[in-house]
Amino acid sequence: MAEIVILPGREKSLLRRHPWVFSGAVARVEGRARPGDTVEVVSAKGRWLGRGAFSPESNIRVRVWTFDPKEAVDAAFFRRRLAAALAARDLPGVPPAARRLVAAEADGLPGLIVDRYADFAVCQFLAAGVERYKAEIADALAELTGCAGIYERSDAEVRAKEGLTPLSGVLRGAEPPDLVEIEEGPARYLVDVRAGHKTGFYLDQRDNRRLVAAHAAGRRVLNCFAYTGGFGVAAALGGAREVVHLEASAAALDLARRNTALNQVEQVPTTYLEADAFAKLREMRDAGERFHLVVLDPPKFADSKASLERACRGYKDVNLLAARLLAPGGLLFTFSCSGLMEPDLFAKVVADAFLDAGRDALVLARLSQAADHPASASFPEGSYLKGLLLRVS
Repeated sequence: MAEIVILPGREKSLLRRHPWVFSGAVARVEGRARPGDTVEVVSAKGRWLGRGAFSPESNIRVRVWTFDPKEAVDAAFFRRRLAAALAARDLPGVPPAARRLVAAEADGLPGLIVDRYADFAVCQFLAAGVERYKAEIADALAELTGCAGIYERSDAEVRAKEGLTPLSGVLRGAEPPDLVEIEEGPARYLVDVRAGHKTGFYLDQRDNRRLVAAHAAGRRVLNCFAYTGGFGVAAALGGAREVVHLEASAAALDLARRNTALNQVEQVPTTYLEADAFAKLREMRDAGERFHLVVLDPPKFADSKASLERACRGYKDVNLLAARLLAPGGLLFTFSCSGLMEPDLFAKVVADAFLDAGRDALVLARLSQAADHPASASFPEGSYLKGLLLRVS
């Protein structure tokens, strides 16, 4: 087995059980290692540090599988890790048929995401290591979940950084239908697992959709970056006076309409606006529109440290526009799913937006991802979703 030798002084993060070895920390590779191969990671003085997956094209050169020198990385290893991940998802308030089953580093399986929608497990293999062991993982998932089908959605752009091509299709069992129906408390949603965002739906916002529903009664609600209408449907079920969905994708808006019908909330006046969010929000501001509750759930604005400054400008701009659309006493649910955006920085950006808007606001709650999307204490990057609930005072 090849060895990855770390530069002197660069082993500190590994000693804290952080599972990534960046290319800049590698002194040399001793032996032959191909993409996805299991390698030993050792310090400059020869101390064994971990065993992980080698990815020569990625800036993350090694993703550590185990910090136990006695633990082999084989089919039995992946079955154990998957069984432990599934057992950890037996959580209060988490629907058994609409939950995240595997959350990559948090479950000791870097690069692997698995979500369950009804009778289908939908997987993303985002790194060279899990790509190498795809067959073993698919076999174990089929056995452990009993799902009718194991479906792959490895069509994320991040695979290119690993030297991997986009892939999607059936791995085991049956092909999923065009739309899969899931339940989330009183809400039901149709999920396009074959062509929707990520694995099809944003299960990580489950708790925040419930919170929106709890605050929606009697309010005019703007669901911005609406995707397939999750927050808007939750608001309607919570007694909203009116719901406006704003989304750039016609296909997503069509599914939002179908989700509204599925939940039998057509009695709530609902508008579907297909438009660029920034342009439409400016148009609404200029028209003097007012809302009592606004949800901002934009896509990731920062995918690298170099893009973080630009992302801050984007978050400030959209929150500034939302602040000016809120009626007195109005509520803003605002989110960032950019892992590089630290919670305190996001809070500062939002505060600056309200300051520039000339509005005073109270922070009522700090929000995060649902409990089936955990983050390891040694891998804080796993806490990617951060949000704020604010009230205009």
